[in-house]
Amino acid sequence: MILYEYPFNERIRTYLRLEHLFLRLIELVSRDLAIDHHFALTTIFEIMDVGARADLKSDVLKDLDKQKHILEAYRGNPAIAQGVLDDVISQLDLCFVALNNIPGKVGQSLTENDWLMSIRSRVGIPGGTCEFDLPAYYAWQQKTGLQRRHDLERWISKLMPLADSIHLLLKMLRDSGSPQKVMAIGGQYQQNLPQGRTFQLLRLALNSSLDMIPEISGNRLMVSIRLMRHELDDRLHVCTQDASFELSLCS
Repeated sequence: MILYEYPFNERIRTYLRLEHLFLRLIELVSRDLAIDHHFALTTIFEIMDVGARADLKSDVLKDLDKQKHILEAYRGNPAIAQGVLDDVISQLDLCFVALNNIPGKVGQSLTENDWLMSIRSRVGIPGGTCEFDLPAYYAWQQKTGLQRRHDLERWISKLMPLADSIHLLLKMLRDSGSPQKVMAIGGQYQQNLPQGRTFQLLRLALNSSLDMIPEISGNRLMVSIRLMRHELDDRLHVCTQDASFELSLCS
């Protein structure tokens, strides 16, 4: 099964992009090659670009606080495992405190590192990080993988409160949806969304053997899905056959 996700608002879209970047970063840092650590650095710079948004940190803090208040209302409910509830609320508290203790915007402390910023200023230029442009960076790339990893982990630690917070918020959001099996007739599927309820994320699980790609569009009123196929001419063509998939709407 291939899982696709579609955000219904800009805030969740930003969270998903950051999650994607953090997953890539963790994978690249775990490797030993200098080229992998080069792209780990470029990923750090991408995260910093997203983190520079003035309202990002406050949005995440508000969401953490909102989720805590929602869960607090379940205290004393006999249908809820209180130990699990306490554990999730504790995680929310820890993420809130760690993120709130970051001074200024996320990643702002890294902008004070002149060495990193010299690389950041050149990384967008094709070939701009060659050894004759940045000899100090070239020397760093000649260090052992362990030495480079130690430096990367030190820089990443400034970003981890954001990573942990977004991971927890998206996990809770995904857990709020229940998958339902639906059928796309002639490769097309539409669903009207119930009034009075705001969904934030759509999740679609499609069998990889079908060799289909979903094109998803949606708003607060309706979801529309069109199944496509990548053909030999390297273009997407509309599929006209019936196909089933699992659909989850998360709020």
